[in-house]
Amino acid sequence: MSASGKAREVEILPAILVKSRESFLESVEKVTPFVKQVHVDVMDDIFVPNETIGPDELNPLPAGIGYSFHWMVEAPEQEIVKMKGTHMHLLHIETVKSDAHFERMREAIKSSGGRMGISLSPDTQLSEVLPYADSVSRFLVMSVVPGFYGQTYIPEVEPKIARLREECPSHDIEVDGGITFETAKRAAHAGANMLASASTLFNASDIGEAIREMKRAAEEA
Repeated sequence: MSASGKAREVEILPAILVKSRESFLESVEKVTPFVKQVHVDVMDDIFVPNETIGPDELNPLPAGIGYSFHWMVEAPEQEIVKMKGTHMHLLHIETVKSDAHFERMREAIKSSGGRMGISLSPDTQLSEVLPYADSVSRFLVMSVVPGFYGQTYIPEVEPKIARLREECPSHDIEVDGGITFETAKRAAHAGANMLASASTLFNASDIGEAIREMKRAAEEA
């Protein structure tokens, strides 16, 4: 049950943070039978102190699954145009320099054929993202400081998730960072309907069962 009191179906998104195309393809292959889409982290070692593969190595994308790209980069509009297709592009509000810059990002996504979402770091206030709610269909609330794999979930983001659900009841709200079977319940109870998880899923002996178990736990919450 969500904070709003309405039961929501929860979608689990395996989160992929890799430094080679080979690892990317292996990760996608492992989860394709079990999910609708994957969450792909893209980092440039500028916006965050880590670097992953980018569009040149991601393309061509394997078929048969959807992609949500989490752009932890300084100039996402320059990279998004290289990723053609109906993908979800999650842009960090902290990289938006002005309303005009936001519009350039939106145009880049539109020209690529994709859809737009907004990400916010744990210490970013909702007042930074709510003015753009009408332009996006998904919010990504980071429950760790963006940039690294295997961090611990920050429970202090839960009031932010709950308020965002109240303010934007029809939007998708994704939570990413430290999502385990236990924290999946907490994030879903706060109001999230999408959960990105990396190590808990990819380290499981049976990844399909881990995905099903996480979905059950979140929906029961």
